Amino acid sequence: MLRALCELLEITRHLLLCVLENLCSSVEFSINMPSFLLLGAICIFLFSRVPPCLPLQKVHVSKETIGKISAASKMMWCSAAMDILFLLDGSHSVGKGSFERSKHFAITVCDALDISPEKVRVGAFQFGSMPHLEFPLDSFSTRQEVKAQIKRMVFNGGRTETGLALRHLLRRGFPGGRNGSVPQSLVIVTDGKSQGQVALLAKQLKEKGIIVFAVGIRFPRWAELRTLASEPQEQHVLLAEQVEDATNGLLSTLTSSALCSPAAPDCRAQAHPCAHRTLETIRELAGTAPCWRGAPRADAVLATRCPFYSWKRVLLSHPATCYRTTCPGACDSHPCQNGGTCIPEGLDRYHCLCPLAFGGEANCAAPKLSLECRIDVLFLLDRSSSTALEGFLRAKAFVKRFVQAVLSEDSRARVGVAGYSRELVVAVPVGEYQDMPDLVRSLDGIAFSGGPTFTGSALRQVAERGFGSAARPGQARPQRVVVLLTESPSQDEVAGPASRVRAHDLLLLALGSEAVRAELEEITGSPRHVMVYAEPQDLFSKVPELQEKLCVRPRSGCQAQSVDLIFLLDASASVGPENFAQMQSFVRSCALQFDVNPDVTQVGLVVYGGWAQTAFGLDAHLTRAAVLRAMSQAPYLGGVGSAGMALLHIYDKVMTVQRGARPGVLKVVVMVTGGRGAEDAAAPAQKLRSSGISVLVVGVGPVLRDALRRLAGPQHALIHVAAYSDLQYHQDALIEWICREAKRPVNLCMPSPCMHEGICVLRRGSYLCKCRDGWEGPHCENRVLRGDAPKARGSRQDPAGGLHTPGSQHLQWPGHPGS
Repeated sequence: MLRALCELLEITRHLLLCVLENLCSSVEFSINMPSFLLLGAICIFLFSRVPPCLPLQKVHVSKETIGKISAASKMMWCSAAMDILFLLDGSHSVGKGSFERSKHFAITVCDALDISPEKVRVGAFQFGSMPHLEFPLDSFSTRQEVKAQIKRMVFNGGRTETGLALRHLLRRGFPGGRNGSVPQSLVIVTDGKSQGQVALLAKQLKEKGIIVFAVGIRFPRWAELRTLASEPQEQHVLLAEQVEDATNGLLSTLTSSALCSPAAPDCRAQAHPCAHRTLETIRELAGTAPCWRGAPRADAVLATRCPFYSWKRVLLSHPATCYRTTCPGACDSHPCQNGGTCIPEGLDRYHCLCPLAFGGEANCAAPKLSLECRIDVLFLLDRSSSTALEGFLRAKAFVKRFVQAVLSEDSRARVGVAGYSRELVVAVPVGEYQDMPDLVRSLDGIAFSGGPTFTGSALRQVAERGFGSAARPGQARPQRVVVLLTESPSQDEVAGPASRVRAHDLLLLALGSEAVRAELEEITGSPRHVMVYAEPQDLFSKVPELQEKLCVRPRSGCQAQSVDLIFLLDASASVGPENFAQMQSFVRSCALQFDVNPDVTQVGLVVYGGWAQTAFGLDAHLTRAAVLRAMSQAPYLGGVGSAGMALLHIYDKVMTVQRGARPGVLKVVVMVTGGRGAEDAAAPAQKLRSSGISVLVVGVGPVLRDALRRLAGPQHALIHVAAYSDLQYHQDALIEWICREAKRPVNLCMPSPCMHEGICVLRRGSYLCKCRDGWEGPHCENRVLRGDAPKARGSRQDPAGGLHTPGSQHLQWPGHPGS
């Protein structure tokens, strides 16, 4: 019933349109009727631009295919030699508005024609009561001239004498044409309501080889259009009201005759189901009523019930087939990702309507990033009433975008998601989903809860159970990170719980609005761990920044202090090659915390097993990258280790001026050992300490051996690690120890920079090497040859080892107390 009502309303609206068109058609242009002149102009303007109210032809295809049909109509081209004559119905039944649309159709077709005297020629007739030649085919030689002349055509009115127009063409041919030497096409644009017979005349035209297109306008009579059109009728009957569709149909038919060509070779003309609709008046039985009729006898009257009828206009639909050309569209490859909708703009362009989280990226694609580090990440989402549903959904969308942008099949990162208001709820445990699409789908199940904003309570619970037992089988525990997303201040205390989280070796990062910056800095413990945004939509631009912060651990090292640092690794058989490899990884991570260059930190490496070997000295590598490569290449020696022998090796052959050690710079030895072979190391370690070299012992094993305690000396110079796999968790403690040592004053003469038993003497912020007989030089490095002139046996040196004479500039080493 609703559908019938809608059709009735459409018919009524169309009938009103007809009345208006007839009103416009009745306007006669006269000097004495200025108001009607204005009305006529308005009618022409409106109806030349207004499409018909009812879809009188409907192609049963998707909206996307309709868009392709429209786009293809603008890309087809006809350049073969051909004569095309437009025969436009200018009768009163068509009306002025529909006549303007007929002209618009003809102009649109001309846009696809290579109009020239040698290629395509175009002419035009208008018919009403009589046919009228608007311009012959040889009048104009360019497309612009033809289109301009069609625009200047004036509606004439009159009866619909289609037959007279066809008879005129049969007698006189195409005016200005090439007498049938090239293909001829007649395009009749009419409502099909001829007041004479047309079937025979149309047949005679088609028998002469003329291709006849019957193009309907307004409410056409489809039966008459099919009578006029060439065979196959499905390819030659069109509707001008749908300009781009009709143009495509006409050009598709000419293309099948090799008179036109599509713009691209992979464009194809295909048959599509469609329907032709027409508005017709039908008689319906309305009921019966008493009536009297004469009886067979002249003096009798018969009373009976007689039917009575009503007349109404209805839309009738007739199934048909429409042939249209379509070309592969820009959206055929589904370029819009992550649920985006592709909107074609022609055949080669498109734009994507993207979901909220992907609005700033081309094709709604997630930015291509990666997490190369082993890491477990727990996103902590505020779902309290203060954040509101909109903020919670935005946070979920951010996590989705991050996961899709960063995680891949070979990613070493694992992700979990928790939400909080009053209590913490771990919705997606860390590592539960290994497949990224499954992880993204699981986020949809996290619901908004409302309630108070207890961020402190959530942090306390994260420290206790946020990561559960998400251990990786057979692997050391990875770095664990909590990423807090909130836009609301906490309603409970956060400093204590945040400290507890960090004490559990968890890295805290936070994203939030500018309004909560101060609280987020208090939670994370550093402004560098906070990412804020001014506008809510700016949250999604923080994905790359978060990715960088996750894999770059903040350097806690003493960056400005100068250090000569030697790592001593136990490479004996008691350690084994696998544990030695974990030692290498540990010292490489430690080296990353220092600024390696000749002016700040120098790094060397010594290994020991059956013997001690310098893998590389302090001055061997000048950059961090070179040091890391050299550490990876350190040899595993095996054999029975002697820590005492290794420490003496460092004292005699590594921590010396001639091997790159710098006077006035802190000197540190970090020894990593399993504990065996350390029985003889206490005295050599003390010798190093007495010479001003700090020694830190990192002892690995379930039980701390007494030999290691004696070796370590002071309590603070020992770090006990239960297993080699746990070394990574003690990196920060090692760095902090070195930084504390760096604050101690440095004695320029400890260890002594003087060689060959020379004596170092401090002199007002510098030092002097007093050399034994037979040696000379700033550090007693040169042997005195016989016959040489005697020289001063002592010279006061600057910290760089140069002679200090009166009036010379006094140079000092970095890190030295006077610098």
